Amino acid sequence: MINRELIRVKVVQLTYAYYQNGNKNIDTAEKELFFSLSKSYDLYNYLLALILGITAESRRQLEVLQAKALREGTPQPSTRFAYNRFAMQLEENQMLRTFMETQKKSWSSEPEFLKKMFDQIQESKIYREYMESEEDSWEADRELWRKLYRTLIQDNEDLDALLEEQSLYWNDDKEIVDTFVLKTIKRFEEKNQGKQELLPEYDSEEDKDYARKLFRATILNANEYQRFMSETSHNWDFSRLAYMDVVIMQIAIAEMMTFPSIPVSVSINEYVDIAKLYSTPRSGAYINGMLDAIARHLIETGKLLKRIDNEKK
Repeated sequence: MINRELIRVKVVQLTYAYYQNGNKNIDTAEKELFFSLSKSYDLYNYLLALILGITAESRRQLEVLQAKALREGTPQPSTRFAYNRFAMQLEENQMLRTFMETQKKSWSSEPEFLKKMFDQIQESKIYREYMESEEDSWEADRELWRKLYRTLIQDNEDLDALLEEQSLYWNDDKEIVDTFVLKTIKRFEEKNQGKQELLPEYDSEEDKDYARKLFRATILNANEYQRFMSETSHNWDFSRLAYMDVVIMQIAIAEMMTFPSIPVSVSINEYVDIAKLYSTPRSGAYINGMLDAIARHLIETGKLLKRIDNEKK
């Protein structure tokens, strides 16, 4: 699950924090990097478990309505949402159950939030169409949750605030992690039942090694990389730059110098996108031009054995 997009963001955050921290210990900082990445995986599981929390709330309310209908002799309410087959399969998922038991995490401690979420779901067009539809299949049940997640969970200020209270590490993770949750929902197959595999924490050891090498190269070669910046910018006045811009370009240079298989254009584009999110409004365009100039300088001087694609941001 932890891909290079997420790793780059975390390396930017942890490198910036490293320089802000008076006690600069690279081993401690590296442990913090991997702990931060592991918290992203926790968030992935926790957001999947939110589906179970909402389902549990729907069953609680269903029991109340069933008892009322029995007393009054009126028709029993529909159980379709409360016993949605995709949600029931997720309940039995062995990987998610292990996570919840190991981390001792549960949405049952947030009853007011779950009630509000279920109320919003019941008021939605998606829910009404699902409850009224004649199509009754496992695929329809899964599609319901994919639509609900995209519409009501992916961009939810109340949920964002609640997650921020629970972990500072989750402040900037949710947007990326949401894409993994949606990918997981889409990958579910009825035949797999409780043995359906969730996304692993790392796709491979190569990605974990990428995070370690990128972070260490950034810190250990900082003086050399900043010299490359100065040589390219012709007496660059660092005091006039946003400090985050310097950090982002330093990491981008580390990636270009350390990983031969990653094209220069990919590195530039990725860090320009990060700059747009984490630095000043002008940073994206500025860093784009600077990284392109730095890469060309390094190639011309024989320090970087790569080519630059014609297309770049």
